[in-house]
Amino acid sequence: MSNEEIDNVEDENLEPEVEINEDPAVLLEDARNKADEHWNELLRARADMENLRRRQARDLENAHKHALDKFVAELLPIYDSMELGLNAANGEEASLDAVRDGLDMTMKMFLSSIAKFGLEQVNPADGDTFDPELHQAMAMQPVEGVESNKVLTVAQKGFQFNGRLLRPAMVMVSQ
Repeated sequence: MSNEEIDNVEDENLEPEVEINEDPAVLLEDARNKADEHWNELLRARADMENLRRRQARDLENAHKHALDKFVAELLPIYDSMELGLNAANGEEASLDAVRDGLDMTMKMFLSSIAKFGLEQVNPADGDTFDPELHQAMAMQPVEGVESNKVLTVAQKGFQFNGRLLRPAMVMVSQ
């Protein structure tokens, strides 16, 4: 192939695909219409994104405001029970046994309510093995006939929330 043939082949490959016979004013008008269309699509997409951002911010704010609604609603009957117990204790015919029973029922109601939200009591029984991950030893005491590292008494119950220790149980441990 000669240089002229190569130049002719290159010129044939460089020809534009758009016909040159079209009027430049028509081409310009088409380009402007497409640009306007793309601009409008961009503006709509931006508006959609802004609306989505606002909606998510509003939903997050509402979630923060109302996150504890169920928990608080669960605690209200416990408050009512405590108020009834106080009124009963202040009455003329108040008996210590009735107040104890009412207080016991209120505590059970409280533990039942908080258990619904993942709060569990850590209350080792006397004689349980000391677990340093759940218990905190206040003191060690030698006791005849009891193996070492056994819980003797519980001074304060502990609590776990969804498997995470919030407060260890405060215990006396055998030495």
